[in-house]
Amino acid sequence: MGGRTSSHDSGAIRAAAVALLARRDYLTVELQQRLHSQGFDPTATAAVIAELTAGRLLEDARFVERFVASRAGRGQGPRRIAMDLRSRGASEALIQAAIQAGPDWDAVAREVRRRKFGPEPPGSWPEKARQGRFLQYRGFSSDHIRAATGADFEDSRT
Repeated sequence: MGGRTSSHDSGAIRAAAVALLARRDYLTVELQQRLHSQGFDPTATAAVIAELTAGRLLEDARFVERFVASRAGRGQGPRRIAMDLRSRGASEALIQAAIQAGPDWDAVAREVRRRKFGPEPPGSWPEKARQGRFLQYRGFSSDHIRAATGADFEDSRT
């Protein structure tokens, strides 16, 4: 017997897919691309992925929810997280649902600002702008940045 398996062997495809999933979660698209890059037949791979999805071993919604939670925990904002998910092939509907169900983004932005710049809110406009640029780079919207830096026109004039 040879040690080589056929690119159409669903058992080999399933074993490779489960081995990959044991290490980390994948989006359906990512797993499919990974298996194709290993030389497996696209049609046979699609059938195995359908089985894994039906058996709930592969769930795009679960992946996206965990991804959002993980990246928010690292201090990334919703815009950057959504961009990363789009580049991985996640559907827009799943991305929006997970972002909306995610953490309190204002609180995440405040915590990221506090960890980077300390507990005191920025006092001057140049400092608010500097901290705002940092938060913008991290993927927070202008509303989140205003909440985190206190950059409110009425409040700063008093």
